[in-house]
Order: sequence, then C-alpha cells, then structure tokens
Amino acid sequence: MNVLSIQSHVAYGHVGNTSAVFPMQRLGVEVWPIHTVQFSNHTGYGAWRGRVFDGAAIEELVEGIAERGVLPSCDGVLSGYMGSADIGGAILAAVARVRAANPAALYCCDPVIGDVGRGVFVRPGVPEFMRDRAVPAADLITPNQFELDYLAGTPSRTLADAKRAVAAVQATGPRVVLVTSLHTAETPPDSIDMLAAEGGTVWRLRTPRLSLSVNGAGDATAALFLVHYARSRSAGEALGAAAASVFGLLRRTAEAGSREILTVAAQDEFVSPSRTFPVEAV
Repeated sequence: MNVLSIQSHVAYGHVGNTSAVFPMQRLGVEVWPIHTVQFSNHTGYGAWRGRVFDGAAIEELVEGIAERGVLPSCDGVLSGYMGSADIGGAILAAVARVRAANPAALYCCDPVIGDVGRGVFVRPGVPEFMRDRAVPAADLITPNQFELDYLAGTPSRTLADAKRAVAAVQATGPRVVLVTSLHTAETPPDSIDMLAAEGGTVWRLRTPRLSLSVNGAGDATAALFLVHYARSRSAGEALGAAAASVFGLLRRTAEAGSREILTVAAQDEFVSPSRTFPVEAV
C-alpha cells in the first residue's frame, strides 16, 4: 500500500507528517510525504521558526513523483493542516491526478480548522476552503467535534445532534466520517467518544479520558484510520483499530508526562495495541 501524505512538518516533536508518516510505515505502508509547512516545532509552544510553502511548491513535488510513473500505484492521499487555501488547491489537484491514475484511490481529508476551547486556529480562508471544497472532494474525513460542528453548521450537544451533523456533512460528499473526539450530554465526564459513520450506520467507541494536553494525536488518528479502512473497507473495524492504537499512544505519553506524543517509544501500539474497546452501532 502506498499513501501520498500532504501536511505540515516539524523538526522537533510529532505533528502533521511527523505524527502520521511513521505509524503508517510501522503498519507496512510506503508513505510519500510532502510538507505544506516546515517549522522548528508545533505552534502550540507559542513560538516557532520556519516557513509555509505555497501551492506551486506542492505541485512541483507532485509533478516530480508523477514523472517516476508511480501514481497508478498510489492507494490513497492523506491531507491535514494546509497553511493556506492556495495550498489546498494544490492538494486537490494532486488528488485529481492520483484518481486519474488510479480510480480506486481514497482521499482522506483531516479538515484541520480548530478545536473546542481554542476556536479557529488556521489562516483566514482555510475554514471555508475545507467546508466548500476539500470535504466535498474527500472519501473519508476525520474532524474533531469543533470541526464537525463548523462543517455541519450546527452544534452537537447530544448524540442525536452529532448523528444529524454527521449526516449533513456526508450529504456534501464524503461517504465516511470519523469524529475523532466527541463529548455530548450522554458521554460520562471521565470518558471521550469517537464516532464513525458509513452507509447509514453510525458506530460509537468510548475510551477513558486521559489527563494530558498534547498536539498531533489527530494527525496520527487520521493516518491510522485511513490505513485500516483501506484494508478492511469497514468504518467500524477501522474505528476500533485506530482508536485502540491512539489510546495506547496517549496512555504511554500521559504516563511519561511528556509534552510531545511518544510516537517512537510507543510504536508497538500501532501494530499490537495493549488495550481494545468495544465498537457499538448507535
């Protein structure tokens, strides 16, 4: 399996491609990473150095890959933090090229817009681009609760609300939606839910809420979900596998008291999770 992963990159720590590439590789996937930004560290530290690339830089790298004649063997495209709507256009152009070469290829879009408690944290124009162009073009999307509400234009205070929001977003194009973190009126205070929806069925998985604040977990979740969905073609199975691995990763990180997720130290969680959780249709 080959995946073209187009998202941010940091030299120190694990977010964007530095959070997504290695877990996919650990699962035996060949990954072709293209970076939308190259920063010293993630922006959660409040200070960083580096630069944002433009759409032309992304297109140039995709052209170079295409010249190798390998696009027909690309099984999926994964996108995350885009940096600008200009970069988003280049990503969608790359998706179109891959689909032209391999119509069976999947596009998984992690619509990075913001988060509960933080609000929107991307550049102006990016949220609208995600909603109006990227999400409708995707086969799979992996929003958090804040992003789901933005895309659907309605709050998900209850499970029923969340299911309606997911259905509204699916109606715009993506056939599979994974909500990576969800806390509704039905969610116990010490827990966190994840939802996956496909073909009219919604599955829920509940894990204990861990006491930590890190960046990059959503990037790993999207990558793992894409790989497991591509192999199983079941959103429910992919939810169970991805959630187990990410919980193990975050548990190890919390136990170590690390500011960065322990992507390398906890790598066995990607192939053999230490704990699994039931997946139920709701």
